[in-house]
Amino acid sequence: MDRHAAQIRIQKLKAEINHHRYLYHVLDREEISDAALDSLKHELEGLERQYPEFITLDSPTQRVGGEPLDAFTKVSHSARMLSLVDAFSYEELQDWQIRNEKFVPPGTPFDYYAELKMDGLAVTLIYHAGIFWKGATRGDGVTGEDITQNLKTIEAIPLKLEFKKLPAEAHSRAEKEIEVRGEVFMTKKVFERLNSEQAKKKLQTFANPRNAAAGSVRQLDPKITASRQLSFMAYDLITDLGQTTHKEAHELLKQLGFRAGEQNKFCTSIEQVEAYHEMIGGIRGKLPYWTDGIVVNVNDVRLFKQLGVIGKAPRGALAYKYPAEQATTIVEDIQVQVGRTGALTPVAHLKPVKVAGSTVSRATLHNVDEIERLGVRIGDTVIVQKAGDVIPDIVQVLPKLRTGKEKKFVMPRKCPVCGSPVVRREGEVAFCCSNKQCYAQQHEGLRHFVSKAAFNIDGLGPKILEQLFRADLVKNPADLFSLRELDLTPLERFAEKSAENLITAIQASRHVTFARFIYALGIRHVGEETAIDLAERFGTIDKLMAAPPGELNAIRDIGDVVARSIHEYFSSKQNRELVRKLLQGGVVVTAERRPVRVTPLAGKKIVVTGTLASMSRDEAKARIREAGADWVSSVSKNTDYVVVGADPGSKAEKARKLGVKMLSEAEFVTMVK
Repeated sequence: MDRHAAQIRIQKLKAEINHHRYLYHVLDREEISDAALDSLKHELEGLERQYPEFITLDSPTQRVGGEPLDAFTKVSHSARMLSLVDAFSYEELQDWQIRNEKFVPPGTPFDYYAELKMDGLAVTLIYHAGIFWKGATRGDGVTGEDITQNLKTIEAIPLKLEFKKLPAEAHSRAEKEIEVRGEVFMTKKVFERLNSEQAKKKLQTFANPRNAAAGSVRQLDPKITASRQLSFMAYDLITDLGQTTHKEAHELLKQLGFRAGEQNKFCTSIEQVEAYHEMIGGIRGKLPYWTDGIVVNVNDVRLFKQLGVIGKAPRGALAYKYPAEQATTIVEDIQVQVGRTGALTPVAHLKPVKVAGSTVSRATLHNVDEIERLGVRIGDTVIVQKAGDVIPDIVQVLPKLRTGKEKKFVMPRKCPVCGSPVVRREGEVAFCCSNKQCYAQQHEGLRHFVSKAAFNIDGLGPKILEQLFRADLVKNPADLFSLRELDLTPLERFAEKSAENLITAIQASRHVTFARFIYALGIRHVGEETAIDLAERFGTIDKLMAAPPGELNAIRDIGDVVARSIHEYFSSKQNRELVRKLLQGGVVVTAERRPVRVTPLAGKKIVVTGTLASMSRDEAKARIREAGADWVSSVSKNTDYVVVGADPGSKAEKARKLGVKMLSEAEFVTMVK
């Protein structure tokens, strides 16, 4: 990006961030997630660091928050409430230390105090003679809002301080005036209860705990605040009680009667900070509250002050965040890929960006209708979302960042792989390649056949399948079972041992359950659950192949479209021949009956979101089926339960909006037992 392009991008980023900051901090509303807003800020900070001549006083990086609402009395802070610079990687953490070393004499030792970054609302508390006198929000960092009466309803905030444990010198200072800063937040349990109550009353639910805490603490009626059961975590002692380190400040806060972080850690090096960050990352899903990162403070108070402030952020502190599930990036191109059923799926090729711990460079756009709904164009700045192992999605376009050079996507008229005409099936949104023998369809069909949920053939990855296909050794799944070691050894990267291992893996996969066999065939609209229903209903492949559409349609959860797709598949002479070749090639299909058990989940439709601590996703599927329930991949009004694990995705929020009953992992485990 050249200097002129950077200037334009900076101007547009500033306008977009200021818009969303105003919505969030002044009006208590939001159009995009905190993670997406953080991503925009991170890009702006990087560009301004690279081109400091473009930094202006109105830049979002030079301020903390929006103007306070007139509904509350304004309060001037005795010392500015500063924001923090964000870091998202160990390299950025190291760069921060290197920058700080330039502002102190060579050889100055650094140690750190690391603490959880609570996902809530920053406030300041002032005590006179040990009695809680006034509390205020951050506001714009210089002026906040007086919310004293609301803060008094939070039991975690002491109305009277404890002086007994303080050293004598600190005691005498504390009896005059003390200012403490910290975070008002909402626990997971309270947040879920609040949203459940909101949904029952058909009121708008809260998008995240930070919004819930902010909205609760800024109610004009303290009774409403009291009903929200907020909590508080102190993170800084502004008054000088003789503390020489940030660690000592936290110890004094605890002595005064504040909750000041059970997970905090003193670190003698930046390497220990990284280890602490990884440790918290491993347990944060099990914590009773949300945290999106850690705060790293230069521990020595004198050194912290010596480092000073840059803009509105202290040099001596840093927010080291965990990878967000949302981020902003640019759509560099939109290309189509051909699937095993011939459907053409538009895929956005993105400027690489870190999302949920991994670098994302592509995102599915599903179909043309989805592109039109989003309004996405080539060159657009977009919000990308990724939760767990889910394929990244573009969830929102930011049109105000357009330059006028963006291009609309047009679906190709010919298949990009084989050149055959592209058609749109009647009544469907997908465009498809009309050539059943298209290389892409055959190759994707093979990948599906050997996948974990189908025949689960270990060692047959995409590159090996590509080799076998191009060497004319495998044209359909049945060919896999006639392969010999001698066929493989002439191929590149195949030694005698690797050839032997692959043949052994193929032979080991010959015995397969009927449900897996059906799923492996790759019939359109037939997923794992439908394959299980078909296996239980028909018992043998011969009976399934002979079933008329009406009999298929009579099965629970199989409608006209799916029934017609199954019937059309087995009406094809080529497909029936494939089944015959598989069985003659030594594939043994075993019957599988779902155990009949009486459990509270029998007959229920269940969705799982987030990470479960006690079992894998596949184990959860098996437990649900064993309990006589149905595993469902998406949330709808027909869903009975949503099991919520650590770091849940958008499914949890959708469940709240629809009023679907949500289960904790412990509740789920109890019910499947």
